[in-house]
Amino acid sequence: MNDTIVGIDLGTTNSEVAVVRDGRVQLVEVEGEYLMPSAVGLDDSGDLLVGEAARNQHALHPERTIRSIKRRMGEDVKIPLGERSYTPQELSAVILARLKQAAESQLGEPVQQAVITVPAYFSDAQRQATRDAGQLAGLEVARIINEPTAAALAYEGGQGERHHSLVYDLGGGTFDVSVVRMESEVVEVLASHGDNHLGGDDFDALILDQLRAHLKEAHGLDPVDDPRAMARLGRAAEAAKVELSRGPIARIEEAYLLDGRDGPINLALELTRADYEAMIEPLVEQTLEAVRTALEGAGLTVAELDEIVLVGGATRTPLIQRRLEELLGLQPRSELDPDLCVAMGAAIQGGVIGGQRIAGMLVDVTPYTFGTSAIAELDGERYPYCFIPVIRKNTPIPVTRSEAFFTSYDGQEAIDVRVYQGEDPDALNNTQIGSFRIEGLSDVPAGNVIITTFSLDVDGILHVSSVEKLTGLQKEITIDSAAARFEREEMGAARERVQALIDSDAQAPEAPATAGAPPSAELIQRAERLLETATPEDREDLVDAIEALRDAEDQGDTEAIRRAGDTLSDLVFYLES
Repeated sequence: MNDTIVGIDLGTTNSEVAVVRDGRVQLVEVEGEYLMPSAVGLDDSGDLLVGEAARNQHALHPERTIRSIKRRMGEDVKIPLGERSYTPQELSAVILARLKQAAESQLGEPVQQAVITVPAYFSDAQRQATRDAGQLAGLEVARIINEPTAAALAYEGGQGERHHSLVYDLGGGTFDVSVVRMESEVVEVLASHGDNHLGGDDFDALILDQLRAHLKEAHGLDPVDDPRAMARLGRAAEAAKVELSRGPIARIEEAYLLDGRDGPINLALELTRADYEAMIEPLVEQTLEAVRTALEGAGLTVAELDEIVLVGGATRTPLIQRRLEELLGLQPRSELDPDLCVAMGAAIQGGVIGGQRIAGMLVDVTPYTFGTSAIAELDGERYPYCFIPVIRKNTPIPVTRSEAFFTSYDGQEAIDVRVYQGEDPDALNNTQIGSFRIEGLSDVPAGNVIITTFSLDVDGILHVSSVEKLTGLQKEITIDSAAARFEREEMGAARERVQALIDSDAQAPEAPATAGAPPSAELIQRAERLLETATPEDREDLVDAIEALRDAEDQGDTEAIRRAGDTLSDLVFYLES
């Protein structure tokens, strides 16, 4: 039997597979990406779609697409798909089989064994269902391990002195927090707590509720009875959540969403991070209560924790990281991609079972915090030079982060943007490494929005820009070798090297003919059939959208093809309805 044992993170929203090769962890690409959406569907011909292909069709055909099946694991149910119904194990097996196929293509050999991860809070029934899914996919399940255990392994590789980690795991559909003791090659979960029905999907749902409320108020229509419109809104909500993890404002636009009395209804609104965080605050507080419960169960105080490890894409939410730091007094670790570290840890466990020696991994992080200054409260008093971190230390690079700032008085014509490095809440106690001034701001009341963006590349070059949101007025500065500057000035420890990911050079398996969005040729044909019956205005929109898609194909621009295809698909759906 082949000794290769892959590690699989079977997630609610996305799934990943990794393997240890020559002592190092390699992530496996599926159709060019490490993250494969945990989605299964059927196309127009009844052929199977898995991963990105199924996710792409969900907005148009939610009735024949299954997502978030992990939330149903362990239930005695059948889920309809096409003309048949399937158990959660069977649908999960389809996802696992696709990951198995990708691993075999990259490795060039059969894959017969896997370590599969589950939330620490999964019941016995849910664990057995996961094992059954693996067997249905043609895999011998060498071990089922807890996701926090896998994450801890990814960070430490089973080496190092005894220490305690709090693993905060917030994925798409499940949440658990575990207190883990690590010593030498032993990883022991001391206590866990969580909720198998709390995750990033619930954050999406809150944004979706906001979008529905906006449509009802602005147009008097609730899209709840239109499955396709709801699917599109759900995807827009998810995209807004991701955008608000990086920047202060998300613009949500969906054309031809609904058919109103006076023509098509388009959705266009902005969601601020402040409003979003107010929405999710109660759910975040639920997770913090679980943190307190897990610590109590482990018999540990906050002071006895050595680190916080973040797992799951939803942990990119800035509010979560702030609240954890406030509660526990530790800055959460984020060197490894929270979406990928569980699969990496599962691969390490598979390598250990297979008798392999696991070498260290390297990733670049910034050893410094970069930020600016603003008027805020410091020690209970208003202070004009409060330090506002934008890129926190130990963040993997390259990285880009944005924050929104506001003018402080009516008619403010200019602002000074000062760039600092340091950790002190008083910016003047940190090191100023650059500054610039924006003049000619709009003559408007206080609260004029200025968006400031910091981008740090792998060479330590920091690019800072500020733009007046109202007009687009912009000023920027580039600071060469920012990290090296601080080393010369002895402002902190030298850039640290920590365990991380070495990407594989192997290619992912070639996508099947049905993978991806509906073929462009078929979509264009559907659009051209509508030209004869469309109104002059709609006909013009159709022609423009068709030409945009053809131009993108001629240029070979994958992202442009996707955007143009989405636009034309939305228009065709509206006109065919």
